[in-house]
Amino acid sequence: MSTEFYSFGPYKIDPKEVFYSTPLSYAMVNLRPVVPGNVLVCPRREVKRFADLTVEETQDLWLTAQKIGGRLECFHKASSLTFTIQDGPKAGQTVPHVHIHILPRKDGDFERNDEIYDEIDVKENELKEKLNLDKERKDRSLEEMCKEAEEYRSLFV
Repeated sequence: MSTEFYSFGPYKIDPKEVFYSTPLSYAMVNLRPVVPGNVLVCPRREVKRFADLTVEETQDLWLTAQKIGGRLECFHKASSLTFTIQDGPKAGQTVPHVHIHILPRKDGDFERNDEIYDEIDVKENELKEKLNLDKERKDRSLEEMCKEAEEYRSLFV
């Protein structure tokens, strides 16, 4: 793993928060997970909108998401996965960098299945407010996120 930071829109992500990478994509733990195992898969190149990805980036992003999702579903003993992209500010995207949310799902994790999308919106809006008010990442500690990333990293060895 490189000691250089990853870019996530205007933010720098510590490499210890990244648990999987390819030449075109990377996967990182989430500052504000909606469910256990909620991670993000991003292109390495800072791209604001999905349509602006190259064919190679699109393929790599989805193949990476497929691989990550399968391993995390098993690791979290989930029965399903939700993959979601908020493409643009009106769709709820708070960080201007394409990213796929992967959420391992279990029976009863939400009363109504579609409530998960409402919860993603809530978390994204809270994060936007937090990042605009102060640049400190107070929600989950770096230590906690690094520990989770280390666990996930072992799934890909």
